[in-house]
Amino acid sequence: MALMITDECINCDVCEPECPNAAISQGPEIYVIDPAKCTECVGHFDVPQCREVCPVDCIHPTPDEPDYDKVEMLYIDPEECIDCDACVEACPVDACFAEDQLPDEWQKFAGINVEYYANR
Repeated sequence: MALMITDECINCDVCEPECPNAAISQGPEIYVIDPAKCTECVGHFDVPQCREVCPVDCIHPTPDEPDYDKVEMLYIDPEECIDCDACVEACPVDACFAEDQLPDEWQKFAGINVEYYANR
């Protein structure tokens, strides 16, 4: 699984040297994270910070779930989420958004999230 950098990136170059896995590089317009190298905060935090702060544990899969190693991203359960925005504030790469603030270019991920829970 991998975290993502959104178009909020200002190309300040602060994240690239901090990544313990050299997963961050300059993309065509903004910095990007190589999903093959990203370890979701490993090296900086014990767990992805979005999952750590969620008060209702609605971000899945967790490392204890069988499909954890098979998915490409973390998913927020729309039935469990209470819209507290704790994950939005905690995400070190600004990959979490309140649903009404999701940029147009990231709308496809909302559909992927819905599909993940529809198939569970």
